[in-house]
Amino acid sequence: MPRSKFPHLSHLHLRRGAVALRGWVRQTEMGLILMAVVVGAVSGLLAVAIGAVAQGAHVLFFGPEATHGLSALREASPWALLLLPALGGLLLGGLNRLLARYRPRSPVDPIEANALHGGRLSLNDGVVVVAQNLVSNGFGASVGLEAGYTQIAGGVASRLGRLFGLRRGDLRVLVGCGAAGAIAAAFDAPLTGTFYAFELVVGVYSIVTLAPVVTSAVVAVLLARLIRGENAMLAVGGGVAPDVEGYGLALLLGLLCGLAGIALMRGVTLTEQWLRQGIPWPNLRPAVGGLVVGALALITPGVLSAGHGSLHKLFLTESTLGAVALLLVLKAVASAVSIGSGFRGGLFFASLLLGALLGQCFAAVLAILMPPGVDAVFLITVGTSAFGAAVIGAPLAMTFLALEMTGNFGLTGAVLVAVIAASVTVRRLFGYSFATWRFHLRGETIRSARDIGWLRDLTVGKLMRRNVRTVKTDTRLSSFRRDFPLGAESRVVAVDEADRYAGIISVADAHAETSDELETIAPLLQHPKTPLLPAMNAKEAMAVFDATESEALAVVDSADHCNVIGLLTQAHLLRRYGEELEKRRTEELGSA
Repeated sequence: MPRSKFPHLSHLHLRRGAVALRGWVRQTEMGLILMAVVVGAVSGLLAVAIGAVAQGAHVLFFGPEATHGLSALREASPWALLLLPALGGLLLGGLNRLLARYRPRSPVDPIEANALHGGRLSLNDGVVVVAQNLVSNGFGASVGLEAGYTQIAGGVASRLGRLFGLRRGDLRVLVGCGAAGAIAAAFDAPLTGTFYAFELVVGVYSIVTLAPVVTSAVVAVLLARLIRGENAMLAVGGGVAPDVEGYGLALLLGLLCGLAGIALMRGVTLTEQWLRQGIPWPNLRPAVGGLVVGALALITPGVLSAGHGSLHKLFLTESTLGAVALLLVLKAVASAVSIGSGFRGGLFFASLLLGALLGQCFAAVLAILMPPGVDAVFLITVGTSAFGAAVIGAPLAMTFLALEMTGNFGLTGAVLVAVIAASVTVRRLFGYSFATWRFHLRGETIRSARDIGWLRDLTVGKLMRRNVRTVKTDTRLSSFRRDFPLGAESRVVAVDEADRYAGIISVADAHAETSDELETIAPLLQHPKTPLLPAMNAKEAMAVFDATESEALAVVDSADHCNVIGLLTQAHLLRRYGEELEKRRTEELGSA
């Protein structure tokens, strides 16, 4: 076939086509939905692949019986149970040491990325978290794989969105699509994945954002089912629709789950503090934590890994109150030790298992106090969702999880009561979910994925006017009036002999008749001790304006040097803040 005489024309057409496609995606709702399809497909593939690798590691290290879940092991080698988690801790410590040398920056969580960075999430961070998560879970540490799922899926979504130049709001939604697809595929639960994304990663729900997030979750689930079939791990079925008494018991169980969730989150923090004090070498802590988990596994293997086998067994078989209570305590300790010692993973599935165990204990106690008691499956389902809502902080996602687990819509009302009770208990007594609590311990102030990064970006340094005229404080009033006539300037910044900020002079006050008796401008100085700093955000600057009751303030380079670098008026600050606030509101409502 002969070559084209004008090859540059074909390249030009391709370039123009790419530009047109990029513009169409950025400007249309259908473009974002089609990108959500791609993100959902990739998220589903990644979730299936990560789960398969983790299961393969379980079988390789613990034997063929681990195919049904590490926590369901019956005849594993005691030495394997004791030492393999510690070996995984040593391997993770070595990996962390390499990362500290070549990649010292901590990975940015999808929630943090959407709250502070406008959805900008590193794909390399996702690879790092997945590797850490697989080592932790694969060797039996009491953590789930959800952190790896959402991190890598969110990283892929963010990379794709930036490739197409998406706006800040659309990029945040696309990261939410990645998280929705990953969770939906992992649990075979599209509604759970959808509202997990809305409540935790996007931070706000709107009609326009519903379409891409749901699309991603559904595509991920369908693709996962094509590859591995339906995930029966949580498809428990059954459960009796509750009566009025059942709603009251659900409320009580929800309150208990809220208190237990607070205890678990506090336990993780205390464990981390104790290990830091007792073991000054951070790369050695996972090995010590793994040894503790291994020792607990000798009592019952139910503490290992995320706990899928234990949860499935709990729904299908009856256990004594003592056995369930023992597993509840040991699983909570194992999870706290695993997270506190540095193993990478989340408490998503662990919280579901702990809630189910607490619900089973509650049912067993009721059977003793009020025979014949209440349907155990009902209380296990309620406990699963309520404890998950307490720790994870996604009440609607946990409610839909109960619906998708059982297929019984009659249970949903009681589950919702328990979920609300648990969420309100945690919010009033503790104030954080597990993810936002970890941010709080690092010094961050975010409580959700709602976009506050724009506020941090709206700094005094970006808003100030730089071409500011200055004058010495010992300047004679007559000279000042000559150099700054009325109408030329509104305000002039005064500096001392060392060129340090001294105050602001109002030109109108300097030309007033009441100032005729003054020799210099020094008595006219205003706000000598309240300058702004360039790193202050708009909210902090407004607080200074309110405290000083001023219309304009000088900006200095630092509190130590006080060199004048600009001037900011309150009117300009309020106008820009209002514009940005309206832009965020428009994005949340899905308006064009």
